[in-house]
Amino acid sequence: MTVLWTIDDMAKAMRADKAGALSADISGLSIDSRTIAKGEAFFALTDARDGHDFVEAALKAGAGVAVIKRDQRGRFPANAPLLMVDDVLDGLRDLARASRARIKGQVIAVTGSVGKTGTKEALRLALSADGETHASAASYNNHWGVPLSLARCPATVKYAVFEIGMNHAGEITPLVAMVRPHVAIITTIAPVHLEYFGSLEKIADAKAEIFTGIVEGGVAVLNRDNDQFARLQSAAKAAGVSRVVTFGESDEADAMLVRCALQPDSSTVEAVVLGEPVTYKLGAPGLHLVLNSLAVLAAVSLAGADLAHAVLALSNLRPAVGRGTRATLRVPGGQALLIDESYNANPASMAAAIALLGQAPVGERGRRIAVLGDMLELGIPGPELHRGLSEPIAAAKIDLVFCSGPLMHSLWEALPSGRKGGYAETSAALEPQVLEAVRAGDAVMVKGSLGSKMGPIVKALERQFPREAAGEAAKV
Repeated sequence: MTVLWTIDDMAKAMRADKAGALSADISGLSIDSRTIAKGEAFFALTDARDGHDFVEAALKAGAGVAVIKRDQRGRFPANAPLLMVDDVLDGLRDLARASRARIKGQVIAVTGSVGKTGTKEALRLALSADGETHASAASYNNHWGVPLSLARCPATVKYAVFEIGMNHAGEITPLVAMVRPHVAIITTIAPVHLEYFGSLEKIADAKAEIFTGIVEGGVAVLNRDNDQFARLQSAAKAAGVSRVVTFGESDEADAMLVRCALQPDSSTVEAVVLGEPVTYKLGAPGLHLVLNSLAVLAAVSLAGADLAHAVLALSNLRPAVGRGTRATLRVPGGQALLIDESYNANPASMAAAIALLGQAPVGERGRRIAVLGDMLELGIPGPELHRGLSEPIAAAKIDLVFCSGPLMHSLWEALPSGRKGGYAETSAALEPQVLEAVRAGDAVMVKGSLGSKMGPIVKALERQFPREAAGEAAKV
């Protein structure tokens, strides 16, 4: 068993009391009793549900110890292996700080309105080519995800990458104080969570909180093309960040895109990264990923990793589930391409996904079909931002658009009649219209905010039109 923590070190870091038949070592950390592995520590967080209700199941599944609140001790047998703390989340935060204190490698943090998870995964891939690398799982970027990811970091890593998110001002500050990165990336500032902020400037200010945790001598990596660049640069300097490195298409960018060729499934990139010319293939499509790869390579260089190994590794980049994953479906008379972008949506990511659909291959008489659900948390500008999607749809020459939700009705009204595929108030009501429309040769992209429930449409398409076997080339 690989040892992540000893029980003694965990107890000391969390100021925890021990109880029961404890093993000496812990192999990992979990907050989910359904997926816990043998020898892991189970943290009974009380977030959406009370984790104490699942301690018994976690121990039965092989957990080496459960971390519980002291006042819950009476619920469990005398021999149950327990570490008892005043507050479980605070205990996890304490363990995260202890983890950060023992990391000798380079630490990189990523935030931004869009592209956080993709950039984090690209960093994981690029840095792993140079040495042991740890990175946040999934999109674990919130008040419990960041400390969990940090506490899970082995002491032996050469590189550690953490994603940090927020939807309100003040959320990033305590998280980055735990992470204390050597390099911090802000991918971009876009109209996301506008309902809570009211302006792009306030979103930029909230993202700029990441500068407060950068270690002395650390670096901020910023998008030179973004309208909020000057504001972020000023905030970095005000926070005492000694160096700002930029990326983008601008001639002034330190990691500068020279040219790129965008293919349906990949991109070929020529760039200059901190003075070093590089040419590489990116294994996932889209200009937005090309630009974020410049931030990745800048961070790789700043962290002292091998740039040549990193650019080779990026050819293996693949979209995460629900973020552009592709499947070939068997439909009557042939095949159709399904692009699953259903994980989440905002105006910037929606425009990027529509552009990708515009590049997707279609068969003879095939059409490019966008199935779009509401983008949430946009506040008063919401209807206008939805209506504005008609421009990228026209630019990408999308053939048919299906819309779901009250906000998407603004887009529906703005579409020319020839592009109108179907509209419904809910995704469930839209689903049969989409299923009926798909035919051989089509490329279908599904996207919307999580709350708009577009994922079930993806599942319905895969049920009605089974996937081709893995590795079989699409012939749309």
